[in-house]
Amino acid sequence: MLEDKEQKRTSLERLGEFGLIEHLTQNFELNHASSIKGIGDDAAVLDSTEYKTVLTTDLLVEGVHFDLSYMPLKHLGYKAVMVNLSDVYAMNAKATQITVSLAVSNRFPLEALEELYDGIALACKMYNVDLIGGDTTSSQKGMLISVTALGQVNEEQISYRNGARPNDLLVVSGDLGGAYMGLQVLEREKEVYKVNPNSQPDLSPYSYIVERQLKPEARKDIVELLAKLEVKPTSMIDISDGLSSEIMHLSKSSGVGCNLFEDKIPLDPTVISACEEFKMDSTLVALSGGEDYELLFTVKQEDYEKIKGNPNLTVIGYMTEANEGTHLVTRGNHKIPLTAQGWNSFSNSEEE
Repeated sequence: MLEDKEQKRTSLERLGEFGLIEHLTQNFELNHASSIKGIGDDAAVLDSTEYKTVLTTDLLVEGVHFDLSYMPLKHLGYKAVMVNLSDVYAMNAKATQITVSLAVSNRFPLEALEELYDGIALACKMYNVDLIGGDTTSSQKGMLISVTALGQVNEEQISYRNGARPNDLLVVSGDLGGAYMGLQVLEREKEVYKVNPNSQPDLSPYSYIVERQLKPEARKDIVELLAKLEVKPTSMIDISDGLSSEIMHLSKSSGVGCNLFEDKIPLDPTVISACEEFKMDSTLVALSGGEDYELLFTVKQEDYEKIKGNPNLTVIGYMTEANEGTHLVTRGNHKIPLTAQGWNSFSNSEEE
């Protein structure tokens, strides 16, 4: 959290907009055959292949989606790409290109943006996507990042949100709640730092959940795994807003209900211990926390044999007829209607 006051600061005005883009993107290479022309012209040029193109975009705003008091700029660049790649993978597609647009105030020197683009470059390298364009402009205050991601998929392999049918199994990748609990730890340490700027937090016991917040990984591997297992999800979505609201999105889009089993929700031991420490209910955290960027999808019953026992996947429920509604089946075997609380579920708004 401590800022190095002696670090080099180069004003962005020295480079100008085009000079800045050229400087920040000079080491990005194009690796996909579909990327004909990237940065350096009026527009990028992509080859229209036999694949269908999927496209998604997200806007991240300082003070709303990220806090630079504990979010390193390199991590922010990486995460901004992950947020979008996750949406591409949620269509059962392969991510191929991104564009990055940036608005920053004059409190950011060139060195800060170099850090940000180091994270973007790492994400491009790790996930094999091409940076093909973007824009930079000034902001009156703070930083705004807009990333657009493109991907390719065979038409018959696209997984929409509306394909789930009654009796389909509900499956999730990875584990849930880690990103939200990582945020709680970081926010707590921020408050301690405000009181005592000389304090040095020991985050080692929380390394897993802090990384889930600061450096999430999009689940490209799950899309590849499903292809290898010859399983096509009947519907799919990524978990950005919490498990309950994503289940409700799938249910509403598909015109079905759902029974989710509390005792099947995958939780890392670190999440459980952090919930105990913060006196939070781990099920509620998994249902409403958000930012896990895992994949939630449905498969036909006959595909169960292909996915059972896989450590990356957990069957957490099944879809029902629409008139049965969406429910959480508790450990005590009680059925509770699911509500799409999402990110605001732990705010004190009802007390204000």
